[in-house]
Amino acid sequence: MTGTEPLRNRPLTEITALSLGLGVLVGLVMSVANVYLGLFAGMTVSASIPAAVISMGILKGVLRRGTIHENNIVQTVASAGESLAAGIIFTMPALVIAGVWSEFDYWTTTLVSVTGGLLGVLFMIPLRKPMIVESEELIYPEGVACAKVLQAGESGGSGMKMVFGALGLGALLKLLADAFRLLTPSIGGNVALGRVWMWFGSNASPALLGVGWIVGFNIAALVFVGGALSWLIASPVLQLTTGYPDSTEAVLGLVKSDVKFLGVGAMIVGGLWSILQIRSGITRGIQETFGGYRASMSGESRAEEREDMSPKWLLFLIAATALVVAFLYMRVTNGIVGVSFLATILMTVCSFFFVAVAAYIVGLVGSSNSPVSGMTICSVLLTSGFVALFGFSGETAILATMGVAGVVCCATCTSGDVCQDLKTGHLVGATPFRQQWAEVLGVLTASFVMAPVLGLLHRAYGIGTDSHLPLELQGQALEAPQAGLFASLMDGFFGEAELPWNIIAFGMLAGLAIILVDQMFLRPKQAKFRLHVMPVAVGMYLPFGLSTAILLGGLLSLVVQRSSSRRGNSAKESSSGHERGVLLASGLIAGEAIAGVLIAIPKAQNIALPDWSGDWSMALSSLGVLIILSLFLRSSRTEAS
Repeated sequence: MTGTEPLRNRPLTEITALSLGLGVLVGLVMSVANVYLGLFAGMTVSASIPAAVISMGILKGVLRRGTIHENNIVQTVASAGESLAAGIIFTMPALVIAGVWSEFDYWTTTLVSVTGGLLGVLFMIPLRKPMIVESEELIYPEGVACAKVLQAGESGGSGMKMVFGALGLGALLKLLADAFRLLTPSIGGNVALGRVWMWFGSNASPALLGVGWIVGFNIAALVFVGGALSWLIASPVLQLTTGYPDSTEAVLGLVKSDVKFLGVGAMIVGGLWSILQIRSGITRGIQETFGGYRASMSGESRAEEREDMSPKWLLFLIAATALVVAFLYMRVTNGIVGVSFLATILMTVCSFFFVAVAAYIVGLVGSSNSPVSGMTICSVLLTSGFVALFGFSGETAILATMGVAGVVCCATCTSGDVCQDLKTGHLVGATPFRQQWAEVLGVLTASFVMAPVLGLLHRAYGIGTDSHLPLELQGQALEAPQAGLFASLMDGFFGEAELPWNIIAFGMLAGLAIILVDQMFLRPKQAKFRLHVMPVAVGMYLPFGLSTAILLGGLLSLVVQRSSSRRGNSAKESSSGHERGVLLASGLIAGEAIAGVLIAIPKAQNIALPDWSGDWSMALSSLGVLIILSLFLRSSRTEAS
């Protein structure tokens, strides 16, 4: 069955109470996991394939029922909610890091999530036919991969045991490390090299190893390169040329606060370069957007053959969302009607523009490589100028700017996921308007858990900063790299802080150098390994141990792929082995994240947890890492049951 068959010839057993309920449940779990992972490592992962596997395992493997279309609805609802996590964690924590909020404001955070997510879904609907059905150059790789998983799983819930087993293992290791301190969170330590203090080692997080496997060697290596530039080159230079104190912890703490601005400079360059690089795609995307809207609203197709959401419902939901955006902005600007009206227009136009851009980019290179951070930086710079023009300053200006950026970022992240889901539906013969309503449900249900989870994690670990916690609980703050970047920019633009423009300038020069090397040497040779700026910029900002762990996962993925090729395995067998590794990685990520959130509950209440630490803790952590690596090797060579 193809995605172009008339609606009346398709089976209608897609949306059921079970598929919607299961989709919401899996979506909430993956949303929580991505909130934690994004704050911890600066990256999120797609929920589509894990959700599809879990759905097939439950519906076909346990309940002995369900169709490919029900499974598709489950992954559609789940992935729509999960995609919001990136949009929220890249922006809203900046308000806490900058000191504008001491706690996450529930309704502001929730409304940013709801409105941004809905705009991402609704603006994408008229683009479905021209971009997903008719365009031959846009392949939507994650959508195609998920469709293959759904089609292959018609015989039963393949891979469910692997996902849930990995989820349990990831949760167990996180509990042993953070709740009982039997394991150390990292392997390594500080080393004095003359007058310079350096840290060498790796984080022992299973989730980071999983992230490295999923993103692959190229991206993992670039994240490591960014970390090496910051911690092996810039850090010694700063220590030798700046009057830091003698204390090891103080030195490394001050270096961390300074060296992150290298990442700020590189991200600015990377964001602008991303937009410049796809300028023709932007033009094409906007043209197809207006063409899609004209076709959708003109009623060209007969009602009984209409496959997308009704234009009346589409217009109603867009208008209602715009009204909520206006209310949101009046809330953050203390009721200034004129500014709220103009900001609503700005948010809506920016969201529309970046949805079209994101839809085109993810069709070419996939959601994982979509420059969301770069597009958000552009919206931040644009909004900052708008806010300054109206005379705002201080905390009000920061709140107003991040309100716009949050909506735009959520719309961009969600639209990229919607594209992939609609491509999956097209390939498996799903009904588009049912998927579109499922996306709306996924956005609405996930939006209401974002603020509580963020607040819980901040009270337990600290997001970007843990200075508000008791001394015995400090040292485990979640980095939130993108939000920290935006907080630094906002504090420099509207606060009292002075941005270290010299370090930012060096970061911009590093970004330009990376672009030049890639364009002059790698691109002409069509090299498999490419230098992309944004992963390097993220690596510049992360602690070095996180970059090292991600590299280990990426290296293992590369070794397995090359080993499979040497054994003469077909491309299909190699791809199947990598997909089994993706299921294992997804389970580890979800397990560690869920355990991290559960541990945060007693920590937030200042409840003392047992301390089983000892001289053997680092050795046990090393053993845990080796076990995880061996599981990846085994899973990639053994058919999932």
